[in-house]
Amino acid sequence: MRFRFLAFVVTASTFVLAGPAARSQSWQPPADSQRCPSKWGPGDERGSGNHMKPETVLRAVKLIQSGQVIELGHVLSPSMPFFGTRRFDVHTKRTFMNPQSNRRGSNEELVVGEIGQVGTQFDGFAHQTIGNSMYNCFRVEETATRSGFEKLGVQNVGAMITRGVLIDVAAFKSVDLLPDNYEITAQDLEQALAKQKLKLESGDAVILHTGWSKLWNKDNARYAKSSPGIGVGAAEWLAKQDPMLVGADNASVEISPNPDPKVSLPIHQIMLVVNGIHLLENMKLDELAASRVHAFAFIVQPLKIQGGTGSTVVPIAVR
Repeated sequence: MRFRFLAFVVTASTFVLAGPAARSQSWQPPADSQRCPSKWGPGDERGSGNHMKPETVLRAVKLIQSGQVIELGHVLSPSMPFFGTRRFDVHTKRTFMNPQSNRRGSNEELVVGEIGQVGTQFDGFAHQTIGNSMYNCFRVEETATRSGFEKLGVQNVGAMITRGVLIDVAAFKSVDLLPDNYEITAQDLEQALAKQKLKLESGDAVILHTGWSKLWNKDNARYAKSSPGIGVGAAEWLAKQDPMLVGADNASVEISPNPDPKVSLPIHQIMLVVNGIHLLENMKLDELAASRVHAFAFIVQPLKIQGGTGSTVVPIAVR
């Protein structure tokens, strides 16, 4: 299998946050010829999902000692934090009372919402582009239809069962939650892992704890306005570790807004478009972080939305 290390054009500037100064980087997208075909081969639609193999599952299962299950997803409700015009409404349907002697009634619900991109959400590869070009250089105009994407739909992902690694950046910095605009650096990640006595392995689910989910349904305005997260340097370092996915307890995994006002959410492009690595946003990590278990069996499966760009999910950690 041919692996390609991608070069990026960066410029350095100093960005001072609440706490230590961090070195932030701007970013320019690579040309299609620099990133395609994917290291997984021309026409590949699974990207980092190709790590999902029987041996990956067996490696994860070996980490289960107590059988405790920790849910990592938030409850879906109309009171969740939302970005832009996204919404989630539930309307109860009392359908009918059956006429038989046992008087069986029936209730259902109509959900009106963007179930691909609300709550704890899994980003598929059709979600982001560089111009009109997606992961592995599939073109929007060639794959998008009124009923979904013919390529890179989230239905291709399937179940992901692998070793999960929690990098508790908030604990490493000795805070309950990181400051609003704190840029997590590659050095932060390396030092936090060293403190936890862990090393990342190819195919891991890398989960970042910022403490930001403490604001969920408590201060939605602050939660949605900005967030701490990984910057360009940390994203490039993580991509080199070859994970199955990268998740966090904030709205975008990355620092938002980006320190460079000339770029918009570049880590989404670095992960999804350039490297074919899935993102998992708005995770509920308070219980997992409190347990101080940093390596565990991680399980997630997106809804099989034909041609969808992502999916609401409820990932779990089993320890």
